[in-house]
Amino acid sequence: MKPAQQNKLNGHKEFEFTKSDFDKIRALIYRRAGIALTESKQEMVYSRIARRLRATGTTSFASYLDSLEKGKDDGEWEAFTNALTTNLTSFFREEHHFPILAEHVRQVKEPIAVWCAASSTGEEPYSIAMTLCEAFDTLTPPAHIVATDIDTNVLATAEQGIYTADKLERLSAAQIKRFFLKGKGDQDGLVRIRPELRQMVTFKPLNLLASGWPISGQFDAIFCRNVMIYFDKPTQGNILARFAPLIKPQGLLFAGHSENFSYVSDAFRLRGKTVYQASDRRVAAGSADTVEAGTPQ
Repeated sequence: MKPAQQNKLNGHKEFEFTKSDFDKIRALIYRRAGIALTESKQEMVYSRIARRLRATGTTSFASYLDSLEKGKDDGEWEAFTNALTTNLTSFFREEHHFPILAEHVRQVKEPIAVWCAASSTGEEPYSIAMTLCEAFDTLTPPAHIVATDIDTNVLATAEQGIYTADKLERLSAAQIKRFFLKGKGDQDGLVRIRPELRQMVTFKPLNLLASGWPISGQFDAIFCRNVMIYFDKPTQGNILARFAPLIKPQGLLFAGHSENFSYVSDAFRLRGKTVYQASDRRVAAGSADTVEAGTPQ
């Protein structure tokens, strides 16, 4: 590596961070989670992994990565993966999807099962839960949601279901009153999702690259939004092929606004804006240690 290139990468950083370090991190996170980091992510990677160096008392990226590769510390592998996972979410993000979901579930046979494959801090699965409640006009609809994420930190937040009130800006006053409990006293400014909605959702850690998924049965809808953009095309195709047998014949797959699966897999056909439906050409796949679709845990 040329000295000028090295200086540009390091600047006035606390830790030395070489191109070799960055390339090793890219390889590790790709192998672990399928995330394909571009060259433009160097500053982000430095910032997030430098926190792990401080937390572990490590003095260099080289020694941290060497320890990570040689060791069997699942906790640090989990922390490493969590650090590089982006979790941008909000209630009713890409809101055009939710009326489509509501219309779909009204037309299918009960009970309803939905898989949210990138739960993050819970806003998406709870938005799905609110949509199902409104579709059936009850806080206890005949439905269950399985919500998964690779990041265990955000899953812990999601399970609590507690948010700052400003997170509800996209919701109507009627929705806030119906679906949330407002905090009082030292909890002022916070809201909690109603227990009826919380009981609709099973949260579970899941790595989409794992050889076996803790999922079984078939779903009326799968939400996998703004996740595939971090994967290369072969990885996207493999994941879509594994989704196919887990979705009902008329089930829907919801993608993110910048994702297009039409040229990646023939397992799904485009139905509308970032909404797909299972095609006739499906690929069988198995799973183990499963959570049944539609079954609360």
